[in-house]
Amino acid sequence: MTIQVGDKIPSVTLKQMTPEGPKDITTDELFRGKKVALFAVPGAFTPACSQRHLPGFVDKAADIKGKGVDEIACVAVNDVFVMTAWGKEQKAEGKVRMLADGSGDFVRALGLELDLSKMGLGTRSKRYSMLVDNGVVKSLNVEQQPGQVESSGADAMLRAL
Repeated sequence: MTIQVGDKIPSVTLKQMTPEGPKDITTDELFRGKKVALFAVPGAFTPACSQRHLPGFVDKAADIKGKGVDEIACVAVNDVFVMTAWGKEQKAEGKVRMLADGSGDFVRALGLELDLSKMGLGTRSKRYSMLVDNGVVKSLNVEQQPGQVESSGADAMLRAL
């Protein structure tokens, strides 16, 4: 079952890099008492993700936060080290929190899996964005094709705010 607007985000543990090394963060901690613009990509360092999706949120971070969003977060079915390296390459630090869903637990709990086995990538996340207010989904925009960055991009998020 795919998550819908009005649903509560499922409780799952993700990974993030901290100065002390990789640390767990639960979705409960991430979303509690905050308005979060969350977006997901099929994979770090992949073309559409690196050329359009993450850069859009990095470039528009101040504008998005200026509209009442407390935090912007990017999640992918990649390990915490890959997400950290990608965030550094994309200059996301201080703008977009990079979250690793290494085993795909979060994407499965949301019902937004994408089978990219034919491309050698295994099970990944569909490309989407959502606005989450205190753990409840307020908007959800899922792309129909993994290479598209239209309804899930930073400009679409800004228009919706």
